[in-house]
Amino acid sequence: MLPRLEMRTKAVQVLWGCFFLWNLCSSSTQTIYPGIKARVTQRALDYGIQAGMEMIEQMIKEKNIPDLKGSESLEFLKVDYVNYNFSNIKINVFSFPNTSLAFVPGVGIKALTNHGTANISTNWDVKSPLFQDTGEADLFLSGVYFTGIIVLSQNDFGHPILKLQDCYAQVSHAHVSFSGELSVLYNSFAEPMEKPILKNLNEMLCPIITSEVEALNANLSMLEVLTKIDNYTLLDYSLISSPEITENYIELNLKGVFYPLDNLTDPPFLPVPFALPERSDSMLYVGISEFFFKSASFAYFIAGAFNVTLSMKEISNHLVQNSQGLGNMLSRIAEIYILSQPFMVRVMATEPPVISLLPGNFTLDIPASIVILTQPENSTAEAIVSMDFVASTSVGLVILGQRLVCSLSLNRFRLSLPESSRSNIEVLRFENILSSILHFGILPLANAKLQQGIPLPNPHKISFVNSDVEVFEGFLLISTDLKYETSLKQQPSFHGWEGLSLMSGQWRGKPAA
Repeated sequence: MLPRLEMRTKAVQVLWGCFFLWNLCSSSTQTIYPGIKARVTQRALDYGIQAGMEMIEQMIKEKNIPDLKGSESLEFLKVDYVNYNFSNIKINVFSFPNTSLAFVPGVGIKALTNHGTANISTNWDVKSPLFQDTGEADLFLSGVYFTGIIVLSQNDFGHPILKLQDCYAQVSHAHVSFSGELSVLYNSFAEPMEKPILKNLNEMLCPIITSEVEALNANLSMLEVLTKIDNYTLLDYSLISSPEITENYIELNLKGVFYPLDNLTDPPFLPVPFALPERSDSMLYVGISEFFFKSASFAYFIAGAFNVTLSMKEISNHLVQNSQGLGNMLSRIAEIYILSQPFMVRVMATEPPVISLLPGNFTLDIPASIVILTQPENSTAEAIVSMDFVASTSVGLVILGQRLVCSLSLNRFRLSLPESSRSNIEVLRFENILSSILHFGILPLANAKLQQGIPLPNPHKISFVNSDVEVFEGFLLISTDLKYETSLKQQPSFHGWEGLSLMSGQWRGKPAA
C-alpha cells in the first residue's frame, strides 16, 4: 500500500511540474497586441518621393562630402604622376527624374532612381614633378543610378531601427571643367582624370549612404517613446514588433497605453486584436483601439484626475456662461432645495469611466458620487447630502492639427437609488438640479481640459490634411493625407509631438513589453 501511495505522490508532483512548465512557456510566449496601428500606403510613398527630394536637397546642401584624392600619370605630357585633390565639394543642383519607392513584402521599402544628374562645384589642387597649382572646377555627373532596400525594425526599447541592404550606386559619366588662368591647359588633361574620379566616387557612394542611415539610427535611439501628456499621465508610443509589410502598405504596431505619471505598471486588462479595413484612398490610417482609451480612463482615475470640487460662485459662473441666464435660476433653486448659505459641489469618480466603441458611436459612462457641502464662514465644510450617480456621455471627435480632440455631451444622468424612491418629487427635482450642474458646469470644465487633445504619431515636419474619423466596433479609425511643411518648427522626433515635454531621467530607456 505504501509503495502505491508514494507512486501517486510522485505522479502528482510530475503533473504539477508539467503544468508549471506549460504555464511558464505559455505566459512567456503570450502574444502582445497593439493599442495603436499605423498603416502607411503606397500613396504616402508616392508623395514621399516629392517631399523626400526637398529633404534630400536641404540635407545635401548642408552635408560635408569627403575629398576626392588620387594620382594619375599623363603619358601624353610625359609626366610620371599628377597628385590631385578635390576639396570643399558642394552639390549645387541635382535631379532624379525617375525615382520610385515600393513595398517589398516581408522585407522593407525599395528605393530606385536612375538617369540622375548633378552639378558640383569644388576646389582643387594638383602636384607633379613639373608643376603644382590650385583653383576651382565644376563637375557634372550624369547617369546616376541607385537602388537599395530600407528595412525597418525595432530595438528592445521600442525605438525604430533603419537598415540599408542591397545597396548599389553608380555614376556612369563625369565631366570636369577647370577654371582659372591655365584652364585651357588643365582642361586638356581633364578627360584622363574623369575615369579615376568616377571609380573613387562609385566606391564612396554606398558607404556614404550607409553612414547616413547609421547616423539617423543613432538619433532615433536617443528619442523618448514615453510622452508626458499632462500632470497626470504618460503615453507610451513604443513599437512592440517589427512592421507588417505587404505589396500595398506597411503597418506599425505601437503599444499605445497610458500610465499614471508616477507608476509605469500596466493596467489590469489586456489589449485585444483588431484589424484595420482594407483601404488605400488615404496616405495614412491610424487605428486607435478601445484598450487605448480604457488605459487612459484607468490612468486618469488612479491619478485622481476625475475628482473636482466647485464652489457656488464657480457653478453660477459656468451656468451663466453656458445657459444664457438659466444658470442663475438653477443656482437659486439649488439654494432653496439645499441650504440658503453658500455651498460646494464635490464630484468624485468611484470607478474608472467605462469606454464603449460601437459602429458610429463612442460613449463614456462615468460612475461617480456627488457630495453637497455647506461652506460656513470660518468653519470646515460639512456634507449635507451624498449620492451616487451614473452620467452617460457621447464623445465627439475631431482632428485639430496633429491632435485628436475629444468633447463630451451628456446623454443621461441617473441617481443610483432604489426604484421605489424614483417617484419622489423631491428626488426628481434634486436629480434635475444635479443634472443641470453637471451639464452646464462640470462638462464645460472637462471639455476645456480635453481641448489639449491627444498627440498623434506623425513624422517630423509632416502635417495631417483631409482627415476623417470613424468609429468601428472596438476601435476608431483616422484616415488622413500628409503634407510636408518646411516651415513647421517642430523639433526632430520620431513622433513629432510638438510642444510636449519628452521624459528623461528615470523614465529613459524603458523596454517595450
